[in-house]
Amino acid sequence: MAKSKNGLTAASLSVLGALLILLAFTTKSWLVTDGKLKNPEFERLGLWVVCFKGFEDPRHWYDTRFHNCWWVFEEEYYIISDIIFKDFYIATQFFFTACVLLTVSGLFYTTIYMYLNRAYIGYVQILLSAGILNIAAAICSNIALIIFGIYGDNREWMPHWEHNDIGWSYGVAVAGTIALYVSGVLYVIEQRLYNVKREKMATQRANYNYEANDLIQSSYTAV
Repeated sequence: MAKSKNGLTAASLSVLGALLILLAFTTKSWLVTDGKLKNPEFERLGLWVVCFKGFEDPRHWYDTRFHNCWWVFEEEYYIISDIIFKDFYIATQFFFTACVLLTVSGLFYTTIYMYLNRAYIGYVQILLSAGILNIAAAICSNIALIIFGIYGDNREWMPHWEHNDIGWSYGVAVAGTIALYVSGVLYVIEQRLYNVKREKMATQRANYNYEANDLIQSSYTAV
């Protein structure tokens, strides 16, 4: 079905935002070492994967070294779980996961919008739902990004904090969040414009019917 340029832009940004958010969600470069250390104990970290290279418990409670990239919930990590799972990291995981769920829901409404006829009675609600979901997803992502941006490379978390930088996955999440914000706003604008257009058409139809009835009555009176 024919869509307006505004609607098509909103749908395109919704898809782009969803792809970027999912990419950031699944990649392991939210925090990375700058490569200036010869033997860094920490290499990189995502929301669900952390990569160590000879890292050991700084408290020396266990004689264990961690190598390679493992899922953060890996059983072997239980001895350093309190080091990995800081409150801000858990909050980041929570809000970004909420963002992903809302983004997928918004993508569902975007798909419906693309195949839906404007004559459908729930057309306006579909546009509004897609807009609200995308904006809500962007807000959740924004919260996660602010939290991680403030605390991600602080000295109380990963080793050699002075050599740790925010990685490209974080940048991808930022780009995805911007795309979702713009998409959501455009959907809301599209919903408003269509509402106004529909009300205008209803008014014109009512005026036309009134004039037609008035003409018919005038014809009967003349006869």
